[in-house]
Amino acid sequence: MISKKMRKSLGGSSVIRAMFEEGQKLSALYGEDNVYDFSLGNPNVEPPAGIKKAIQAILDTEDPTMVHGYMNNSGYEDVREAIAGDINRKYGLDLSSRNIVMCVGAGGGLSVVFKTILDPEDEVITFAPFFGAYRGYIADNGANLVAVPTHLGTFEPDLKALESAVTPKTKAVIINNPNNPTGAVYREPVIKGIAEVLAKKSEELGTDIYIVSDDPYREIIYEDIKIPYMLNYYKNTFIVYSYSKSLSLAGERIGYVAIPNEIAEFEDVAQCLGMATRDIGYTNAPSLFQRVIARCLNESVDVGIYKKNRDLLYNHLAGLGFECAKPEGAFYLFVKALIPDDKAFVEAAKKHNILVVPGSFFGCPGYFRIAYCTSYSKIEKSLDAWRALAKDFK
Repeated sequence: MISKKMRKSLGGSSVIRAMFEEGQKLSALYGEDNVYDFSLGNPNVEPPAGIKKAIQAILDTEDPTMVHGYMNNSGYEDVREAIAGDINRKYGLDLSSRNIVMCVGAGGGLSVVFKTILDPEDEVITFAPFFGAYRGYIADNGANLVAVPTHLGTFEPDLKALESAVTPKTKAVIINNPNNPTGAVYREPVIKGIAEVLAKKSEELGTDIYIVSDDPYREIIYEDIKIPYMLNYYKNTFIVYSYSKSLSLAGERIGYVAIPNEIAEFEDVAQCLGMATRDIGYTNAPSLFQRVIARCLNESVDVGIYKKNRDLLYNHLAGLGFECAKPEGAFYLFVKALIPDDKAFVEAAKKHNILVVPGSFFGCPGYFRIAYCTSYSKIEKSLDAWRALAKDFK
């Protein structure tokens, strides 16, 4: 018999993955060209050419025991030093390998951070709508997720609601910027405001409240926007980063956690992060792709491809009467459903072979998420299906 904990998890398993698997079944029935799967944030843009060159060069020239062997739980020191140097150049910081722990993507990074800081019954605040998997990462440590509202329309965090939500049990606040599922970007005044609220509440309560900045979409932005780097605004911060989106390496599961020298109990935190990689079961991040990343820190994907997708789909849906804030980053549209029941609307969309994710999964009923990181031609082919779906509700 499976454990009670896992049985409970079955009921809240990822809606996104379930929709993705359903899309595969529909594709087998109707043909892939006739199914419009917008469920999974799986980048369709090719990785930079430098990735392939780096892999080949590493396999041809580096010591196989280094490429495929164990290393410090935190990752190869030279790789961590290279990443620290890259952060320093971009954001004017003074990090070293000691400040970096290599992780199995952002999911692995979040798991490591929460393993390090959370005790049972602690509370972690996030802003709704939020990435639904946060629930599982936090519950795995016996802690509780507290969702505070954003301003609907802009999806900007409500700072007064944040301050009211902080209690003596609050251990951390998750920030996802640019945001999944809305594509909203939190600019500097919002980031400063969050930092000021938490600094004030930490002093009042006599506790350390952390910010966990979940940053996998940092480079996926469409306008001339500067994304604030949280280490420059708040000392008790964990940066959780993944190359899944910025280099289109989602399946390789490679990322890192960065902490500043000023974080409370730096030595203990750094040591516990490294220990946690083993405790949660993956021991160390993939060795080959650690070495690949060190060679490809200046590589990037063509974000213009996502922008072209966004513009086509956003303009089409707006013309059909759908309400949606135009995203400034990431590759998602968060759209108001044409009926209050978002789950029923998602089921109706399936009749037109459109697969999207209900907003309830993201803590925001009445909406649905579209992942437009698919081909432009697929979006073009879906336009008639969207038109037919909208007609069903008029």
